[in-house]
Parts: sequence; structure tokens; C-alpha cells
Amino acid sequence: MSIAFDFTGKSVIITGAAQGIGRAIASAFAAAGAKVAALDIDAAGLALVAGAELTLSVDLADQPAVGAAVAQVTKTFGSVDILVTAAGGVRGQVGQPLETVTPESWQQLFAANVESALWCAQAVTPHMKARGAGRIVTISSGAGLRPSLTGIQAYSAAKHALVGLTKQLALELGPSGITVNSVAPGFVLSNPNTQRQWDSYTSDQQERLIAGTHTRRLGTTDDIAAAALFLASEEASWITGQILSVDGGRA
Repeated sequence: MSIAFDFTGKSVIITGAAQGIGRAIASAFAAAGAKVAALDIDAAGLALVAGAELTLSVDLADQPAVGAAVAQVTKTFGSVDILVTAAGGVRGQVGQPLETVTPESWQQLFAANVESALWCAQAVTPHMKARGAGRIVTISSGAGLRPSLTGIQAYSAAKHALVGLTKQLALELGPSGITVNSVAPGFVLSNPNTQRQWDSYTSDQQERLIAGTHTRRLGTTDDIAAAALFLASEEASWITGQILSVDGGRA
């Protein structure tokens, strides 16, 4: 059986859409026929999202701002069928000793990776409940399943929290016809932060990372986008509360 995903008539919100994985997911949904609303704090980056019918610059950790943005999407599109929360990342932070972690650096990554997903899910849920159907896909990380290669305590903890939030929402929203799943990417060169991380490794470290991957290659943003489309599709209607590792396999 060959399946080509068709999201014609579906409305999709993608957060973190200004670059990297989020931008790839937004473009993939648009190519599959969806009406795409791309959300990010980076207005300049949003202008580069191919196929988005609506772009909104918004601080996704700001609950009222998120609510206003979702209201604008529903006014424009009439509904919200799918939410993909790809906002997050390390926000330029680097690994540091535990003793030097500050409250500000800790909270920054929880706001970016966890709170943004929470407020977006909260805002779309009433619309999905009213229709009796919906798909929510979070983009977590392999760092949410094991210690992080970044060495950033807050990033690993925030991604673990996002995995927990995904599972909790799946339990809560399942009776309303809403599935909630997560894609946990492995190492993907998706933005300047991940490129800097890769470049910081020695050649031996880079070789060991690739050798420890069954497919012997790094991931691409398209690999992650394909997984997100699957979890948002009708073919995944009986899958919820799951964390799909898209990492090329780990030895």
C-alpha cells in the first residue's frame, strides 16, 4: 500500500516555523494541501516559509499573546485541525557546569520548550473539542529520553518535561477525539545552533556520533517533517501518547 499524505481542507498551526525543523514541517504541510499558519517570534524568518497562508510573529511563551494568535488563525481559516509545536531549542546556550546554572537561563529554556507548547495546546483545544477531532504533535528530542549531547541541563530537563506533557495531554484529550504524540529527533543540522554544536565536536567525536547511528548519517529536517505529517494524518488516528524517535537508530 502506497500512501501520499493529503491535507487538503485541513488547517494547521506550526510554531517555531521561522527556521529549521519548524520551517520544513510548515512547508511540507503546505505542499500536502493544508492551510498553514506559521507562528514564531522571528518575523524575518517567517517571511521565508514557503506556502504559509498566514504568518504571525508572537512570543509563544506569552499565554495571552498565544490565545490572540490562535483566535486570529481560527478567524482566518475557520478552524484549527492540527497543531505542531516545533518551537524550542537551546536559545544560544551552551553546556556548562551545574554550579554555574542561573535561574534566568533555566527558565528561558522551559519557557521556550515547554510553556510555549502548553499555551498553544490550551488555546487550540476548545476548537478541536467542539469539532470532536484534532491532532497535536510536539517536537521533543532524543534529549527528552536520555541525557543530552548538548550538556545543557535545562534543555534536557525541558524536553523530558515536554515528553511528560505530551503523554498527559493524550490521556486528557483522547476522549474528545484529539490525539497527542511527539516526534523526538536525533541529531539534525537544522539551524545555526545545531551547526555550532556539530562544529564544536572534534573529528573523532563526529565520527563516533555517526558510527553510533544505525543508518550512519545525520538526520535532515525533511526526515522530521515526514514523521510529523504521519502523526497528524488519518492513518495515525489510533496512535496517541507516543514518542516517535526519528534518529536513524542508536547503537
